Amino acid sequence: MKTVTIYTDGACSGNPGPGGWGAILMYGGHQKELSGGEKQTTNNRMELMGVISALEALKEPCTVELYSDSKYVIDALQKGWAKGWRAKGWVKSDKKPALNPDLWEKLLILCEYHKVNLHWVKGHASNPFNNRCDELAVAQSQQYKLL
Repeated sequence: MKTVTIYTDGACSGNPGPGGWGAILMYGGHQKELSGGEKQTTNNRMELMGVISALEALKEPCTVELYSDSKYVIDALQKGWAKGWRAKGWVKSDKKPALNPDLWEKLLILCEYHKVNLHWVKGHASNPFNNRCDELAVAQSQQYKLL
């Protein structure tokens, strides 16, 4: 299996509000940037969309080294929370509904297709790839802000 490195980030101007996501995919000497957004969304939805869109861009099963500054995404996957929410019909341990079940379902399926190794990085710090993803995400959110 190919090993691909992915960095992702999400941004939202207001929460909810116009939002964007950015992703960088790296394989060998190649690097690809992806971004997108929505007019009315939340920061967590954009964090999820960055990861989903990056994984969907892969044309075959891969080993993925995924870097994100989102504790929401990393913890829910690493600690098994998202799988638990799905098993309980998208209800959390506190009996409240899990948010964003549509996106979590997509992401869990993609994580079953690819071998995803999760890495949390400190946001807005010295990581140039995380910072670039943030720039892509903010630029998308600003485009939707103008609509």
